[in-house]
Amino acid sequence: MSRGVAFDAAGDATADAVIVGSGVVGAMIADQLAAAGHSVLVLEAGPRIDRAQVVENWRNMPFENRVGSDYQGLYPQSPLAPAPLYFPKNDYVATSGPSGGSFLQGYLRVVGGTTWHWAASSWRHLPVDLRMRSVYGVGRDWPITYDQLEPYYCRAEEGMGVAGPNDPAQQSPVERSRPYPMDMIPWGYGDRRFAEVVNPHGYRSVPIPQGRNTIPWEGRPACCGNNNCQPICPIGAMYNGIHHVQAAERKGATVLAEAVVYRIDTDENNRVSAVHWYDAQRRSHRASGKAFVLACNAVETPRLLLLAANDRNPNGIANRSDQVGRNMMDHSGFHCTFLAREPIWTGRGPAQSSCLVGPRDGAFRAQYSANKMILNNITRVGPATTQALKLGLVGRELDDEIRRRTAHGVDLSISLEPLPEPGNRLTLSRTRRDPLGLACPDIHYDVGDYVHKGAEAARRQLEHIGSLFGAVEFHITSSLNANNHVMGSTVMGADPNDSVVDGNCRAHDHANLWLPGGSAMPSASVVNSTLSMVALGLRSADDVARTLSGGR
Repeated sequence: MSRGVAFDAAGDATADAVIVGSGVVGAMIADQLAAAGHSVLVLEAGPRIDRAQVVENWRNMPFENRVGSDYQGLYPQSPLAPAPLYFPKNDYVATSGPSGGSFLQGYLRVVGGTTWHWAASSWRHLPVDLRMRSVYGVGRDWPITYDQLEPYYCRAEEGMGVAGPNDPAQQSPVERSRPYPMDMIPWGYGDRRFAEVVNPHGYRSVPIPQGRNTIPWEGRPACCGNNNCQPICPIGAMYNGIHHVQAAERKGATVLAEAVVYRIDTDENNRVSAVHWYDAQRRSHRASGKAFVLACNAVETPRLLLLAANDRNPNGIANRSDQVGRNMMDHSGFHCTFLAREPIWTGRGPAQSSCLVGPRDGAFRAQYSANKMILNNITRVGPATTQALKLGLVGRELDDEIRRRTAHGVDLSISLEPLPEPGNRLTLSRTRRDPLGLACPDIHYDVGDYVHKGAEAARRQLEHIGSLFGAVEFHITSSLNANNHVMGSTVMGADPNDSVVDGNCRAHDHANLWLPGGSAMPSASVVNSTLSMVALGLRSADDVARTLSGGR
């Protein structure tokens, strides 16, 4: 049990560790440090939310929002801490550049973070993904090896309760020191049938490791197959960052909602001495501490570092290298939809359970992007209804057509691997301000030829897959979409001149500041980033704990 955070009469705070951001990374770090007996203060810009209310909001969401995949609108927003919304769209984050439209991120600023509405895909990087420059001559290498990160992957899977395949033939990667905490989520008919058709042709459909449990786990019930994991698991079987927020609070951590951090103080040794935040009444407070962790996400972390520029750090906190905000990445992607000649019956069980990983690695990565192809298991009733209505059908004919399209419909979500490019950059807007008067983020983004060539290779593969199913109404979307796997912006490296943090996510410029999570990742692989973010967070937590206990 940790010591409590000390507050004075003005509401200013003192703690051993001050953590900004209560998403999965910040929450798990808070839980670990509180368990070690340290006083922990977590400052979250967004509000606390209630699962039951969000479920009710989902039940009452308009049809247009449902079929448009509005995962943001049903979550309460803080009036002082906007998040990017698209129903209707706001201008909190502005994107530009040749691929600006493919970087329209959807994330939450709430207690527990964006894992409230994630797909729960919990993939590891491949060992080679940490050595892209050395092996393929592109991108950047990590300053740590897969073997150094692997124990933290195990701890992340244990902490989140990840269900995955323990048959090596179904794993990606196979390099594991421990089995998954529980066996894989059972496949529905659609996943099984799809794999039967494509696997003989080298596409390798495998089970997705998922942060949802097949048995009761840490107070969470077993998954019962609700199909609306995005935007909300109604029973709490899917892992959310809120689970570790609550665990940390039980151990004595203090979590303040609607606390918007805007300033960072540094002392004569350039150590961080305090952060300042606005509360819901716009009153400013100060939190001092020994160790500081910014775990805001790869958009909000660089934004805060740039906003907090001071006399000792005129270009921004941790930005002596001029790399803060640079090397932004996401798995830009697209969709392929068609009607198969046989019923596939997606929509049974979780939103996503199987993925094609055959094109995930190979010598081609020296020239163009890898890809992965997820068989979306979200029910096709919504799209089928929209399509059937356009045919002008009514009555029984309309019902029959909706049923046919729902049973035969296939939706593949394709993700592509970006490279870290310094020109893909977050800066502060000169014209747009949030309700507190703080500059909003601008992001310039260009996926470049590496991704475009990878997209062409994926399209050829999809045409072949369509032919295996006798596809009709075969359609591949033409523009790239965001996948909300935002990475880069404070990348790790061994050289302080071209990176922001070291292999423990500790800032090169400030001995008591850590920037863990997706922002530190110098390569993206082609799989969802959350498990790697958590593994880096746990590695950082160990480093913070050593420092608080008298180590470096």
